[in-house]
Amino acid sequence: MTSPFLPDALCFLDGSYGPVKDARISPLDRGFIFGDGVYEVLPAYGGRIFRFDEHMARLERSLQELRIPNPHTREQWLAIARRLIADRQAAGAANQLVYLQVTRGVAVRDHVMPDGLVPTVFALASEMKQPGAGQRAEGVACVTADDFRWRKAHIKSTSLLGSVLARQISADVGATETVMFRDGFLSEAASSNVWVVKNGAVLGTPRDELVLEGIRYGLIESICRDEGIAFELRRVTREEVFAADELLLSSATKEVLPVTRLDGRPVGSGRPGPVGARLHAAYQRAIAAQSI
Repeated sequence: MTSPFLPDALCFLDGSYGPVKDARISPLDRGFIFGDGVYEVLPAYGGRIFRFDEHMARLERSLQELRIPNPHTREQWLAIARRLIADRQAAGAANQLVYLQVTRGVAVRDHVMPDGLVPTVFALASEMKQPGAGQRAEGVACVTADDFRWRKAHIKSTSLLGSVLARQISADVGATETVMFRDGFLSEAASSNVWVVKNGAVLGTPRDELVLEGIRYGLIESICRDEGIAFELRRVTREEVFAADELLLSSATKEVLPVTRLDGRPVGSGRPGPVGARLHAAYQRAIAAQSI
């Protein structure tokens, strides 16, 4: 029986295109049994993919960490994404997200990683749901929680139960995101990176195994360099987060989004600040310049 929640969209599964509602995989696929796989999400604006090579580099790093062979070249991934984008554009979706997933493949259930499996490849494009104008003008509210996830957060793994539980903490109280701390230091949000602005400088957490390095890491660093904004990656304490002049979220859908309330308290002046505004404006210029 087909779920009523499935979109009427074209998908790619193991070399073939067809309606996602008709797609089938084995229940012994290791992605289903173990979450043994990785994924990537490509934002596309007006049919053009933003920072494609950077997304592919992260997909390749994640596959290498899990010792799964990359089943496609970058040119093949691009062709798959473009066909799915064209299908959603024909349905009226201007801006889209292309979800790519690779699992280790199908095998009898065993924790040991078998050799020689054929990876399962799935891809689907869907409409990009972005923050509204009101959220950008007023900022959003977030809550905090301890980071209870595993210590390999740098892998963009399909094993996302920790992030699901973390995001539900904020959803339950009507907040936009859950900002997480590990041993008193900022890590990231459930599905976003977090940036602290203090005295005009942008602070972020180091590139290590405790956070997923968002594609916006390198982008925000380059924007800050071009804009003459001080930028530093280091351990950021919980106290520094609550004393921030501005607090920002970044992700494929949020782009750069101001946080104006944290755990019910105002961040800085309680209004979006000038550094976040400059980053967001430069981000829009980058979309026009760095999409293919």
